[in-house]
Amino acid sequence: MMKKYNVAIIGAGAAGLSAAGAALRRGRSVVILDMGDRPARKVAASGGGRCNFTNMAAGRDRYFGKNPDFVRGALARVRPSDILDWAAGHGLGWVEKNPGQMFCKTGAADIVRALMQDANDAEILYNTPVKNVRREQSGFAVEHDGGIIFAERLIIATGGISFATLGVSDTGYTVAKQFGHKIIPPRPALCAIDTNAFPAEWAGVSIRAEIKIGSRKISGDMLFTHFGIGGPAVYSASLAGTDNDIIINLMPDIDVLDWLRNQKHKNGKKSIHTLLGMHLPTQIARHFGTTNGNIADTRDTTLAQIAGQITNFKIPARTWRHHGMAAAEVTFGGVDTGDISSKTMESKLCPGLFFAGEVMDITGDLGGFNLQWAWASGRVAGENA
Repeated sequence: MMKKYNVAIIGAGAAGLSAAGAALRRGRSVVILDMGDRPARKVAASGGGRCNFTNMAAGRDRYFGKNPDFVRGALARVRPSDILDWAAGHGLGWVEKNPGQMFCKTGAADIVRALMQDANDAEILYNTPVKNVRREQSGFAVEHDGGIIFAERLIIATGGISFATLGVSDTGYTVAKQFGHKIIPPRPALCAIDTNAFPAEWAGVSIRAEIKIGSRKISGDMLFTHFGIGGPAVYSASLAGTDNDIIINLMPDIDVLDWLRNQKHKNGKKSIHTLLGMHLPTQIARHFGTTNGNIADTRDTTLAQIAGQITNFKIPARTWRHHGMAAAEVTFGGVDTGDISSKTMESKLCPGLFFAGEVMDITGDLGGFNLQWAWASGRVAGENA
């Protein structure tokens, strides 16, 4: 006999479990199907196991995709302060590591436990990939290896296709396409960048930098690698496409030309690379300070050229690429939000079909924004399903 539920959810991640908790609070019967052997695998791994579970600055300007305005409805309905209240309700504390970034004081495992407490009355089928979904008169028939379940409402919360080691699937895209939804081609985001713009000997060096890409300016730590650049500032910059130039300021905290001119008068007998070594790692200082002799003997026009190279280091568009989906924290692209209601997360093409989280073409910035989107969109989808 086919088992029947009010709501079926594909995906037991952050968005799926958030949706389950919301639907259960409305008195709905819920089943969750997940291809993995345990719930919320990305949540458990997030923040190096510490789980940066929200960010107080979550707003439209920290989200990206074809239509970032789509996030406004859900983020107004479920704010970061609501997530802190939810955490407190489960006896969890938090630590603000950087302004606005909230980490679970006792680690990611406790966030997963809280999600599972909320979803306690749902039936969860692990190691259960979905083979097919059919629209029927009064709902959806979801076929899997163990049989078929029927649900009046269906929520797709399968996440993106990055971080393959945690088990990922494009099932969400397949089901969405089946019901007429367009897919914005997925690509890696919040990841390192491949480029051969830097000398090989810089690999392993970390500095504080400012990156300009498109209309954005990002400050933070940057790591030179054997394949290019990584680190938090680069991860955030990777939200942009490869049709953008990357402009890097390697000494963002001072006016470099003004400082070099001052050093010419104050420390005229020192070499440029020695002086640059006051602010830059040795390998980088040597690269820009190749001019022979003392700084006193160096023309101001040469100092201006050196300052320009340091503060406007350019990686031209299409000469760099995203490092790869396997190591990316999130997927950029997904189900086009143009055919989804921003108020309810329901499909405009197929009544009763809902979407939640990263499966949609919405990507948050680094620092807890993607989990906030998962909680918010999941809760909205669950309440309306």
